[in-house]
Amino acid sequence: MLKFSAMSHRAIVGAILSLPLSLCVALPASADEFATKPEAEAMVRKTIAYMKANGKEKTYSEINRKDGPFTDRDLYMVAYGFDGVVRAHGANPKMLNKNLMELKDIDGKAFVKERVEMAKKNPSFWQEYKFTNPVSGKIEPKAMYCQPSEDVIVCGGVYLR
Repeated sequence: MLKFSAMSHRAIVGAILSLPLSLCVALPASADEFATKPEAEAMVRKTIAYMKANGKEKTYSEINRKDGPFTDRDLYMVAYGFDGVVRAHGANPKMLNKNLMELKDIDGKAFVKERVEMAKKNPSFWQEYKFTNPVSGKIEPKAMYCQPSEDVIVCGGVYLR
């Protein structure tokens, strides 16, 4: 074991304290740690293509797997019926088969109701609201990309930074 004298200990502490502040501050997370809007759009399209090829039940099962093909970092898929009932949820299995039509974010926005209304009028769309990030555990601004397919609305979102 190395022994340091009081003088060498002071020298080491002094050397550390003289480092530029930029070396002591945590660097921001790299961009590839978080999903992007183009990745969310691509994942929604991939999910719908899979659903058309394999059926809804198999797709829902795959969406519900956190280690499945429809989850990537903080990006996960959700499928809703036009009745507001969650058919599949890649981050929270407690949401399955629940009608979330009246669910509101912390600002009081009934985002599922809004999403269903938007899906009735648009072939695809982006929607913003606030939701708990499963990676950070914090409520964060989120943008959700959604695309209706038959009687289901498939969505995947990104947390805004």
